[in-house]
Amino acid sequence: MAILNKLGITGRVKACFSSPKRESGLEKPECDRLVITFDGIEGDCHASRNRLSDSRMLNQYKRGTPAANSRQLSLVSVEELADIAKALDIPALKPEWVGANLLVSDIPDLTLLPPSTRLMFSSGATLIVDLENAPCRYPADIIEQHHPGHGLAFPKLAKHKRGVVVRVEREGVIARGDEIVLFIPPQRIYSHS
Repeated sequence: MAILNKLGITGRVKACFSSPKRESGLEKPECDRLVITFDGIEGDCHASRNRLSDSRMLNQYKRGTPAANSRQLSLVSVEELADIAKALDIPALKPEWVGANLLVSDIPDLTLLPPSTRLMFSSGATLIVDLENAPCRYPADIIEQHHPGHGLAFPKLAKHKRGVVVRVEREGVIARGDEIVLFIPPQRIYSHS
């Protein structure tokens, strides 16, 4: 029996971003499409099935412990970036400033999608939501360079709006203009947290 429910929401890919070099920083150049493999984006600096644990995982592992890569791609939405820009009092917040791989639209509250939600793209490529991509100081520094006096508030004002990190469930190609169909797991609250 299928456990995931198809939502009556259809998102759309507005832009794709990828960078082969981690040394080039958080900002990634825009491209027409992304080739998605089980390692992530073909040729991207974050492509890997495994990664070393970092500060996000200190409650679980010592820094540098090998772990599965659940952060193969980062997705943000047009609508949430507009909300953050308004809160920061800047004209616009570019997706490349926050390290996004995909800019999407028409998915209400993208950042609040529950873990294990599937996003299926036109080619059949499918991504699994891991978690909210918590705002941090790296995008704040980039925003500050473009809009002095406004970027440092990013971590506080972008909470629950910076998008999600995902891993690959099915390979394929993701391109600007693709439709995105969502499949969501049953929603329950764990009473022991």
